[in-house]
Amino acid sequence: MKSLAPMLSVVVPVYNESRGITGFHEALMAVLEKLDESCEVIYCNDGSTDNSRELLTEFCETDKRIKLLSLTRNFGKEIATTAGIHAATGEAIITLDGDGQHPVELIPEFLAKWRKGDKVVIGVRTANQSEGLVKRIGSKLFYRAFNQFTGLKLIPGSSDFRLIDRVVQQEFGRMTERNRMTRVLIDWTGYQREFIYFQAKARTTGTAPYSFQKLFRLAIDSIISHSTSPLYVSAYIGGIVLPLSVLLGLVMFVNLLLNDPMHLHATGSAYLMVFVLFLVGILLVSQGIIGLYLSHIHTETQNRPLYLVDTANSKGLHAE
Repeated sequence: MKSLAPMLSVVVPVYNESRGITGFHEALMAVLEKLDESCEVIYCNDGSTDNSRELLTEFCETDKRIKLLSLTRNFGKEIATTAGIHAATGEAIITLDGDGQHPVELIPEFLAKWRKGDKVVIGVRTANQSEGLVKRIGSKLFYRAFNQFTGLKLIPGSSDFRLIDRVVQQEFGRMTERNRMTRVLIDWTGYQREFIYFQAKARTTGTAPYSFQKLFRLAIDSIISHSTSPLYVSAYIGGIVLPLSVLLGLVMFVNLLLNDPMHLHATGSAYLMVFVLFLVGILLVSQGIIGLYLSHIHTETQNRPLYLVDTANSKGLHAE
């Protein structure tokens, strides 16, 4: 007889978290044990190079509620989270990090808001004990630029610690882009949202998997993927440069006719050379923006799968 689907699915992407995953798992299960709802926990091993997969396999062997989705290599956190959401079978799905920064004790509050009818419940980080000054400033700039360029309203501090209804999961599954930011795609669906504010804890062990370079690239990819506004930057600059060039040409012509009353002592070729160099700079900026979009088009048209599942090392999934 086929077992009934759980009410709650918890999705946890994991990459090289062996030193702290046991403590995280114990804390998570302690919270889930107090719930009256049936649940499953899906750990998505994102090609870890330590013994994370072995530890996760042990969790599966001791508790049938624990599932392991093991990817063939490291595809990145966003893809790993996507894979876990796709595999979830619960009526409500919670995603959170396995490094201990997201307080698992708030899970009942997420469920309470979901039961009231909210399709998306977002954990908003009000403070992060391990976040440096550069990262804080960069985060503020990202949210401001993203909201300005895309027209979406991404709440500053919103995190991957969130709950989505099964309806949202189904719509999320229809999105196929590869350069993705999970939280942005979920917000893009437009379903009713509610917020829970929390202070991020310090990581239990290790360092954050996202370096400043990776975060910067993720920010650029997110803006490019969700907005065409950068395509118009060159047009805006051109709208300024064109009238200025016409004005400069007129001034140079009048100055030449009146025997240099402005005492510029500059030839037309000198002005032309400076202006040509400026136009070359504008052209390079335009090519750079177009190149970003061409890169995304190239990636999308490759039509590769979002991820590959290592079925030999995945446990307890319905697809087996």
